[in-house]
Amino acid sequence: MGQKKLIRFAAIKTFDNVLEYPTAMRGQWQPFFQNANPIVLELACGRGEYAVGLGKTFSDKNFIGLDVKGNRIYIGAKYAIDNGLNNVAFVRTEIDKVTDYFAKGEVSEIWITFPDPQLRISKAKKRLTHPRFLRLYQQILTEGGKIHLKTDSPVLYHFTKTVIGLLSLEIIKDYDNVYNQATEPELLHIRTHYESLDIAQSGRIHYLQFTLPTAPLPNKDEELKAITNEQELGREH
Repeated sequence: MGQKKLIRFAAIKTFDNVLEYPTAMRGQWQPFFQNANPIVLELACGRGEYAVGLGKTFSDKNFIGLDVKGNRIYIGAKYAIDNGLNNVAFVRTEIDKVTDYFAKGEVSEIWITFPDPQLRISKAKKRLTHPRFLRLYQQILTEGGKIHLKTDSPVLYHFTKTVIGLLSLEIIKDYDNVYNQATEPELLHIRTHYESLDIAQSGRIHYLQFTLPTAPLPNKDEELKAITNEQELGREH
């Protein structure tokens, strides 16, 4: 591990706004933030641009970025400290452990910003909008809580739309190309490091906003697998 990473890993251990694999935090975020404001998560937050950007805009909400990469979290966490953003925090952990840290109904919104699209068909279950993750989000979201996906990956965008259709979820907003919108929402102005890299080279940024029902989602994982295999094999030929 490089010297710079070691320094950052050591630093975040001293930051009051970073918790690494914390215990006993479920249902305890109001005391942590010292208010009862809604909690918004940024999953796979990387450098935490959305957690920080939204935190600057909405002082009446609390924002928590989750990522396993401590050296990336360091950047957003230090910015939040340096700029007095007491409504921004970070948790170092894996996303599939999210229910360990948040109680039922404790989270009002989830942002998924430029996650790894897991392009190999065999890795589809690792996509953060796969039903196995949506079932986890159901356990922590408030009724009517929103999920936001912003990605430059057409594969992840279309996969998510397939999931939404298969599970009969409600789409609130669907932008095939964010920056071509006549009235682009201010929330989508925030640009992350990974957006600037243009890894997908798709020439557009996709955005979906949808909600999950309170009732258990039907298990259509095998049907989704078959549809995904067919769609993505078709793209390869």
